Amino acid sequence: MTETVTIIPHQMRWADEFEAIAERLRAALGNLALRIDHIGSTSVPGLAAKDVIDVQITVAELDENVPQSLSDAGFALKPFNRDHLPPGFDDVGEQWRKFFFREQEGERRAHIHVRRVGAANQRYALLFRDYLRAYPASAAAYGELKRRLAAGLADPDSYPDVKDPAVDLIYLAAEQWAEQTGWQPGA
Repeated sequence: MTETVTIIPHQMRWADEFEAIAERLRAALGNLALRIDHIGSTSVPGLAAKDVIDVQITVAELDENVPQSLSDAGFALKPFNRDHLPPGFDDVGEQWRKFFFREQEGERRAHIHVRRVGAANQRYALLFRDYLRAYPASAAAYGELKRRLAAGLADPDSYPDVKDPAVDLIYLAAEQWAEQTGWQPGA
C-alpha cells in the first residue's frame, strides 16, 4: 500500500527527537560512529517537511560492523544502498554508496543514512543542510515546492523522483556558496 506524502510546518520538537535517536545510535555504535548529524528538511529551522527525522552517521568505512551493530540494536536495514546522483556526477563507486536503516519497531519514524567520511554523499547531505540554514528564503521556496508536490502528485511513490531535480538545483547553488565561503563539513 502506497503511503501518502504529508508535508507539515517545521516543528520545534524535531531537534529534540533527533537527539533522542542519536543517543540510541551512539549507544549501539560506540566509536564506529565518527559523527552523527541531523540532516534533511527537519534539520533546517522553519522548513516544512515530512515528519521523518533524517540522520546521517559518518563512519570510517562501510564495513559489516556497522550494519550488524545497528541490526543488533533493533534498527532495520533496508535494501536502498545508493544515493541519487546530482548532475555532473558519474557513479563513482564508493562515493555514493551507503547503508540505509529505518527506526526500531514502534519508535519515532526516522531514516538513518550511514555514509563514509569524505565521500561525496556524506558531504552532500551536510552542505545541503547548511546552505538551507544560511538561506531561509531558499528553504521557504523549497518547502513550498514540497507542499505542492505532496498535494498534487497522483502517485506518492514518485515524490522523490519529482523532487530530486529541485534538490539538484539547490545543491548546485550550495556548491557555489561553499566555494565562495570556504565551507567545509563540520566547520
